[in-house]
Amino acid sequence: MASLLESGWQYLITHFSDFQLACLGSFFLHESVFFLSGLPFIWLERAGWMSNYKIQAKNNSPAAQEKCIVRLLLYHFGVNLPVMIFSYPVFSYMGMRSSLPLPSWKTVLTQIIFYFILEDFIFYWGHRILHTKWLYKHVHSVHHEYATPFGLTSEYAHPAEILFLGFATIFGPAITGPHLITLWLWMVLRVLETVEAHCGYHFPWSLSNFLPLYGGADFHDYHHRLLYTKSGNYSSTFTYMDWIFGTDVGYRKLKALKSTQIEDSGELKNN
Repeated sequence: MASLLESGWQYLITHFSDFQLACLGSFFLHESVFFLSGLPFIWLERAGWMSNYKIQAKNNSPAAQEKCIVRLLLYHFGVNLPVMIFSYPVFSYMGMRSSLPLPSWKTVLTQIIFYFILEDFIFYWGHRILHTKWLYKHVHSVHHEYATPFGLTSEYAHPAEILFLGFATIFGPAITGPHLITLWLWMVLRVLETVEAHCGYHFPWSLSNFLPLYGGADFHDYHHRLLYTKSGNYSSTFTYMDWIFGTDVGYRKLKALKSTQIEDSGELKNN
């Protein structure tokens, strides 16, 4: 497996420059993972399939879904791609490389864990600041146009927010100068996580059912359907920041209430 991966990587670095791989390659990888993981949730919503796992009963109109896709393409080409291009010198200066040998799995795992911890901390405070009155009204309200989120709405946001919260994602790699393959893995994991958090479905196989402190769709969906001053649940991937600062109290109370109602319903059926 390792030799196969190295052979494939050798092909890439032989046929493409570091700049092409880090900028255009990263952009292509992001778009592919983002749309391939997010589009199926539009199909599920329109077809009405697996509706028993849908968190909210309300569906988005086809027009609203199409508006999201068009805006996303505009933002991705108009904001994301230029950011990747102009940030390349920073990453290169900090030591990012694409050459062989590939990093060990221990190095990759250590860096990815560090990125998740750092991103959660920065994102929490950035997101919480965006819920202050002026910033919410003029910036963050764009993301909250979709009170019933679906996968692709994860990156539907004001350009200023894309830059502001995007900083949380790229800061870790920017200061550590990882191998490009580590950066790509980090990007793929973040994209899959944020799409899942906005997908609008809570499945039996959802990670939040198995991974402690993982937020997931149910956690973030609560954030979208409440008023901006009362929503809480500001965390990105893991929820420890909300737990520490008590900004998930409303969500935990609602979960406890639902759990009690389910238990009471079960007892009534047994009697």
